This record gives sequence, structure tokens and C-alpha cells, in this order.
Amino acid sequence: MSTVLVTGGSGFVGSHVILKLLAEGHTVRTTVRSLQREAGVRAQLAGAGVSPGAALSFFAADLVRDEGWAEAVAGCDYVIHVASPLPPAAPKTEDEVIIPAREGALRVLRAARDAKVKRVVLTSSCGAVYYGHPKQAAPFDETSWTKIGGEPMSAYVKSKALAERAAWDFIAAEGGALELTTICPVGIFGPALGADYAASLELIARLLKGMPGCPQLFFAVVDVRDVADLHVRAMTDPAAKGERFIAASEGGAMPMLQVANVLRARLGEAAKKVPTRQLPNWLVRLGARFDPGMRQLLPLLGKARSASSAKARRVLGWSPRAPDEALVATAESLVRLGLVG
Repeated sequence: MSTVLVTGGSGFVGSHVILKLLAEGHTVRTTVRSLQREAGVRAQLAGAGVSPGAALSFFAADLVRDEGWAEAVAGCDYVIHVASPLPPAAPKTEDEVIIPAREGALRVLRAARDAKVKRVVLTSSCGAVYYGHPKQAAPFDETSWTKIGGEPMSAYVKSKALAERAAWDFIAAEGGALELTTICPVGIFGPALGADYAASLELIARLLKGMPGCPQLFFAVVDVRDVADLHVRAMTDPAAKGERFIAASEGGAMPMLQVANVLRARLGEAAKKVPTRQLPNWLVRLGARFDPGMRQLLPLLGKARSASSAKARRVLGWSPRAPDEALVATAESLVRLGLVG
């Protein structure tokens, strides 16, 4: 088995990638910004039924600093680069998000190249795939790249597109023997392991807590456990070298009201506060004046985007869960962990 560095191991996707790697017998290292987070990560894994002991080790490294990366990656066969800055509710400038994402990816790639790592699997996003294009009915695929400036988009979307572009440019210009594969998930749902979960899960939390209604938003869905599985498949499969893969369940983008309907149908009493009506766009825009979280969603109102994971299924034999399963697992975990009441 291999030694694998997972960046951002305290996060939602990173912790699930660690679980998958440990289950397959790999030795895992992970980076956190502070080693004080080690106890919390181990507690999360224990809550998922895994106590890795010495099979998991921790290194302090930050995307915005050079220190720590050479030590973290030394002796590793592979790197799975998951860590990416989460934007504050109202960043002062886009660069607060874009620079750490882009420069952090380059720091990881340089360290991996210098340590003679075989392959880096980088977690990108469909934010790097399907923004800035005219509306289309057909799902987007891996040949599509987000066009910065093609439409209003969040700093987070821009950061994912620019970071992935920078990663591919680095490999072409100065990557040497280092291989790169990128994974572009749609909205990631699935079981939370603790309070540090993805922004997409906040959607489910808000529904369970009782929003006044559902904005006209659409969500393509993939389960975090399947995202982790795709990363690990892409890490070792020779056919994944130099490729992008979209991670998406079948079914396209779901209206938020449909998500709410799934929760009410499957969760019973736990979903008693989930709204039953759709909000008009004018009311959402009014509410966004007072809610920074809602303000970030305004560019997405009424826009349904979907992406095809046919390539991952064909090349890597990947088979994701159904969207409903991912959504229900999200809600059940939030209830079980006491993160919604």
C-alpha cells in the first residue's frame, strides 16, 4: 500500500478521503493549519467507526505559506489536494479567496514535484466547468471551462477555475515527471462527520431549521463518499493520468423545492419545519440585503446547470449513489450530530 498526503484533512471532503484511504490499507498523512486540530479530526474519524492510530499522521501547513509543505510531502507516493479556502460571508476583495486557492495549489504541486511524488489528484469543482456559458439543455462535460467574466459569479467559483487552470499550466511548464488528475464535483452532499462541513450542507440545515420558503435555485448532487471514492480511483489508475473527471450523480440539477420534498417524504418528524412553497425571486433579493449567505446565491437564481459523469463511469468504473440517498444521508447526519434542532 502507498503513503498518501491528503491536504485539508479536517474538512468535509478531506475527512471522507482519509476514511476511504484507510479502509483500503494506505498510510495517510494529512495537513491542518494547526496541529491543535488533530484531536478533533481523530474524534470525527472515531465517530465514523475508524481509529487509525499510527496509520494517520498530521503535519502543520497553510496554503498561504511555504513552511511545512516539504516535510508533509516527503516520502509520499501520492498527494490528494483537497484543501481550499472557504470564502468569508462578505470578502473585502475577491483576492481573499482567489490568491490562497491558486497559490496554495501551486505550493502543493511544487512540493510534490520536488519530493518525486508520482501523481497529485486535485479537488477542483464544476465551478471550473460550467459558468460563463450560454444556457444549454445538455449536461456539460470535462471539455468545458468556466469563462471568467462571462456572467456574474462568486469569488469562490472564480478561485476554483483559476486554481485548476494554474495547476494544469504548472504541470505543462515545470511539472517534470509529476502527473496530475483533477476532480470536478457538483454540489457535494452526504453524511457530515462533525460541525466542519461543506457549504452545500448548510442548504439542508437551513431547510430543516425552517426557512420561509425555497428560492428558485437548482442543485446538481453528488455524495461525498462517492467523491472520495473517485479521488482514490483517480490516484492509482493509469488511465487517469492527465485527465479531468466530473463527479455527479445521475438526474441533472434538482430544484430546491424538490430537495425539500425529498426530505419531507423521507425524514418524517425530523423534517416538520421544511418549507412547502417556492419563494418569488423579488423576495429572495429583498432578503439578501440582510443575509450575506443568501446574497451569494443571487447569481444562481433560476439557473439550472448539470454536468455529466459519463467519463468517470466509463474510464474508472465509478458508480455514484442516487441523489436522494445523498440528500437524506446529509439530513440524517445533521440531526444525529445535533447540528439542527
